[in-house]
Order: sequence, then C-alpha cells, then structure tokens
Amino acid sequence: MIKKLLLIGILLTGLTSCAQDSSDSEYALLDGESIDLAASPKLVFINYWAIWCAPCRKEIPEFNEFAHLYGDRVTVLGVNFDYSQGDTLRSEMTKLGIEFPALLSDPRGMWNLEPVAVLPETLVIGTDGKLLHRIIGPQTMEALEALL
Repeated sequence: MIKKLLLIGILLTGLTSCAQDSSDSEYALLDGESIDLAASPKLVFINYWAIWCAPCRKEIPEFNEFAHLYGDRVTVLGVNFDYSQGDTLRSEMTKLGIEFPALLSDPRGMWNLEPVAVLPETLVIGTDGKLLHRIIGPQTMEALEALL
C-alpha cells in the first residue's frame, strides 16, 4: 500500500511539473524554442489573432513588416485565439502569411488579465516583464512605431 501511494505521489509530481505555471515566465514557441517574458532583451509585442478574424488578417502584414524592420529592438509573437496547435497552427499561420513565432499557450496569467474578448488584441511587454500597453483593434505600422 505504501509503495502504491509513493508511486502515485511521484507520478502526480511529474505531471504537475509539466503544466505551465501562470507565475512562470518561460513560454514555449511552436518552433521548439522558448522565451522568458520576464527577462527579454527586447520589447515584446504579443498579437492575438484567429483565422476567421478579418481585422487580424489586415494587420498581420503590418506586424510582419514591423518585426523585420525593428527585429533588433522588438520581438513579435502571436497567440492563436482558438488555441490551435501543431500542424493545424502551422497551416493557419501559413494561410495568413504570419512570419513571426507563435506561443503555444497564453501568457495573460502573468499580468492577471482576463481572457481575450475582442480581436485583434496586442500586448506590449517591457524587458522587465511588465505589461506596458494593452491595445484593442487592428494595428498599423505607424501605430506600432509610435510604441517604440
């Protein structure tokens, strides 16, 4: 009996450590890399999008260009509103022409934010992990540059 309880405890501990802790600042990316949102060397722009969102489709080229022009100063990341994963997420990103990395989980818990209610939404995170801006609606290159 004691051996069974010990084994169950070990298994539960192992499973718990696999879950994303909302106080943890390290988040996995679709490409297998990860990012520490509390200690990024650059400003981080987190864009929430969905395949069915027309305003999202309109702003994605703006984010692509922004990431290319200012990649030395900013990191642009995406979060799929519908939480698509794996090949489905890759396919949706290809269809929309998304050229920036995707987070595999939503980091909003770091800042105690409620779930996304309106798309698109963009969060701007400082190098210290603090939420600087929460922007609702599609962004233009000019609006993104103004945040620098």
